[in-house]
Amino acid sequence: MKWHELGEMDCPIARSLSILGDRWTLLIIRNAFMGTRRFDDFQKQLGITRHLLSDRLNRLTEKDIFTKVRYQDAPKRYEYRLAEAGLALYPIILMLTKWGNIWLNDDNSHPPLQVIHKPCGHVTDPQLRCSECGEELHARDMAPFVDKVG
Repeated sequence: MKWHELGEMDCPIARSLSILGDRWTLLIIRNAFMGTRRFDDFQKQLGITRHLLSDRLNRLTEKDIFTKVRYQDAPKRYEYRLAEAGLALYPIILMLTKWGNIWLNDDNSHPPLQVIHKPCGHVTDPQLRCSECGEELHARDMAPFVDKVG
C-alpha cells in the first residue's frame, strides 16, 4: 500500500496517519504548541530542509490544521497558526510526551518534560478518562465498537 492510499481507508487511524504520520509533521506541530509560528524559526529549530518544511506546512494548511496569516507585505511573509483542528491535537502531543517520559527515559539523562495547568498553577499528569464514569482509561478495559448503520 502506498502512503497516500492510507487517507482512503475506512479507518480513522489510517486517515489521520495519512496527514500526521511522519516525524517532521508531529515535530512541527509540537513546536507550534511551544509558540513557533514563522517558517524560518521552524527551520532553525528543527534542522529540516526548507523544501520538506514547505511541503509539510502546505499540507497542514490544506488540511486546516494550520492557518496561514500574512504578517509582512514587502516581501510577503506568513505565520502558521494552529487552527481548531490543530489545537485539537494537543491531547495527542500530551500523551506522546507522557509516554516518552515513562518509556524512553530509562537512564534519567533527560528530565521529563512537564506541563503546568495554567488555571490552577500546578504541574499536571495528563490522563485519559471515561466521559461517562470518570475512570482512567486503560487498554485492557476497552473494546472496539463500530455502529454499522443500515
